[in-house]
Amino acid sequence: MLRSTLLAVTALAIIRVASAQTETRPDGRDLFQKNCALCHNPDADNRTPTAEALKRLPNQAILIALESGPMKAQGASLSLAQRQAIADFISPKTAGSADAPRENSCDAGAPPLSNLNGWNGWGVDLVNSRMQSTNEGGIRAEDVPKLKVKWAFGFANATSVFGQPTAVGGRLFFGSGRGDVYSLDAKTGCMYWKFPAGVQVRSPITVAPFGNGQFAAYFGDGKAVLYALNAQTGELLWKTKIDDHPLAGITGNPRVYNGRVYVGVRSGVEEMMAANPKYECCTFRGSLAALDASTGKLAWKTFTIPDPPTATKKNSAGTEMHGPSGAAVWSSPTIDVKRKAVYVGTGNNYSEPSTRYSDAVLAFDLDTGSLRWSRQMNPDVWNYSCEQPGKVSCPEAPDRDTDVGTPPILRSLPGGKDLLVVGQKSGFMYGLDPDRRGEIVWKTEIGKGGALGGILWGVAADDEKVYVPLSDIIPGPGGGLFALKIATGEKVWSVPPPDPPCKGKAGCSPAQTAPTTLIPGVVFSGSMDGHLRAYSTKDGALVWDLDTLVNFETVNGVKAHGGSMNATGPTIAGGMMFVDSGYSQLTGMGGNVLLALTVDGK
Repeated sequence: MLRSTLLAVTALAIIRVASAQTETRPDGRDLFQKNCALCHNPDADNRTPTAEALKRLPNQAILIALESGPMKAQGASLSLAQRQAIADFISPKTAGSADAPRENSCDAGAPPLSNLNGWNGWGVDLVNSRMQSTNEGGIRAEDVPKLKVKWAFGFANATSVFGQPTAVGGRLFFGSGRGDVYSLDAKTGCMYWKFPAGVQVRSPITVAPFGNGQFAAYFGDGKAVLYALNAQTGELLWKTKIDDHPLAGITGNPRVYNGRVYVGVRSGVEEMMAANPKYECCTFRGSLAALDASTGKLAWKTFTIPDPPTATKKNSAGTEMHGPSGAAVWSSPTIDVKRKAVYVGTGNNYSEPSTRYSDAVLAFDLDTGSLRWSRQMNPDVWNYSCEQPGKVSCPEAPDRDTDVGTPPILRSLPGGKDLLVVGQKSGFMYGLDPDRRGEIVWKTEIGKGGALGGILWGVAADDEKVYVPLSDIIPGPGGGLFALKIATGEKVWSVPPPDPPCKGKAGCSPAQTAPTTLIPGVVFSGSMDGHLRAYSTKDGALVWDLDTLVNFETVNGVKAHGGSMNATGPTIAGGMMFVDSGYSQLTGMGGNVLLALTVDGK
C-alpha cells in the first residue's frame, strides 16, 4: 500500500513538473512580436531583413546573432530560453541541421613564422590603398583569367562571413561571427590554431613584430575588446577593453605603427535601439585609441565628439533623451607618417544636437591623440525612429544615414602634393587636402546614396586613379564601377553592373557594396549577386568572372556555399587570392565560405 502511494505521489509530481515546464516555456511567436517585429517587417526601414527573409537563416545563426552578433543588444534583455524560443519560431530546427566542423589540423605542425610578406590587414599598407604589388601578390594581370578555386573553408551555422583574411608569411589569419579566430596554412587550408574569443570578430587582423623574433596578431571584437595573440601559437598575450558602453564594438582593422596599435570604436546598434520609445537614446560616442603594442596599455583615447552626452528632452513616451551621440568609427585608421597624423571616417549623429564631427574625416595627432581638424561632408542626425511608419523624419537627415564608412586613402600627386580620397554613403567621392585641414579639393557624385547606398566599405587606388564600387541597393537596382582621377575627381571610365544571373532569387542584387582590390592592370569588385569580377584598369573591360553561388567541398568538412559579397574584399598574396562569400545580415543572399584561388587551381 505504501509503495503504491509513493508511486502515485511521484507520478503526480512528475506530471506537475512537466505541466509547469510546458506552461513556462517561452512563446517564441509572442517574444518575436514584442521584441523584433517592429523592425523586421515590410513597412520598416528596408535595410532590415523581414521576418520572411529571416526564415532562410539557420536556427543556430539566429541564436548567435542574439547572443554575440548584431542583435546582441536586443538579446541582452532576454533569457537563454527566450532567445532560443525566438530562434525556434523564426527557423525551426530540423533533423540533421547541426553542422559540426572537423579540426583539420596541419599534420606537420606550424613552421616558424619568419616574415610578414603578403597582405597585412585591411588595406595592405599604412595608407589603406588596397593596391597589391606584383612582387608581393604573385598574380599578374595576364594570370587573372586562369584563376580557379583551389580549396574552400566553411563556417558552421553561418549565413554571413566577416573578417577579411590577412595573408602573411604563408599563413591566413581571420575571425568569424561565432567569435573563433583562425590561423591556417595558406596553400592547403589546414589549421595551425584556433582561438575562442567568444564574441563576433569582424575586424581584420594585423600581424606585427612583438620582440624576440616573435609576431603578434591584433584584432578587436564586438564588445570593444582589443586582443594580441602570439601569431605562431594562438596564445593570448594580452587583451584590453577600450570602451565600457554596453553597445560599443570594433569592426575596423587595428593598425600597428611604431610600437602602438591604433583602433576605432563603433556602435552598430544604438541608433537602431531608438526604434523602442522606451530606450533612452543615445549615449554612445565613437573614439580612436592608441595602445602600447607590447602590453596593451592605453596610451590615449580621444572621442570623436568632445562633449559628453547629457539629457536634452523627453520623447512622447516620457523617456529621457540624450545627446550629442554617434560619430562611430567603422573602418581602419590611415597612418600619415610624414605629418605624424592618423585619419578616420565617422558615421552619423544618433541624436540631437548635431555636431560637426559626424559624417566627417577627422585627423588626430599620432603621438598625443589630440584632434587636429574635422572636415564634415554634411550635418545630420539619424536613428531608426526617424523612418518608422507614421513618424516625422528627423530634421537634419536629408539624405538619410550618410556615414563615411570607408577608410581615407592617402596618395601623392606629381610634384609632391598629397590628397586624401574618401567615399561616403551619400554617393559622393572626395579629394581632401591634408595640409589645409581637410579642405575639399574636389567632389564627384557617382550615385544616389541613402540607406545602404553610395560607397559603403572601401575603394582602391593606384598612383593615378581611384576605383569606386557603387552600392545604391536601396531603392535599387544599384551597382556600377567607376574610375576617377585622383588629382581632379574627373571620371575616366565607368561600367554598369552585369544583369544578375540570380535575378528572381531572394536577396539577389547587382549592387557592388564590397570594397575593391587592385593589382597592376586589374581591379576586382564583388557583387551582391554572388559574383567576383575583374576589370581592366585601362577601360573597365571585364576580364574574369567567378560565380560563387554554388556548393563547395571544404577542407574542414562544413557544408558550404557562396552568397552575396558585401563587407570584405579579396586579399592577394604569394600567388593566391582569398575572398569571403556570403552576407545576409541586412540584405542579400546568405553564404558561409572562404575561398582560396590560384592560377589554374594548382
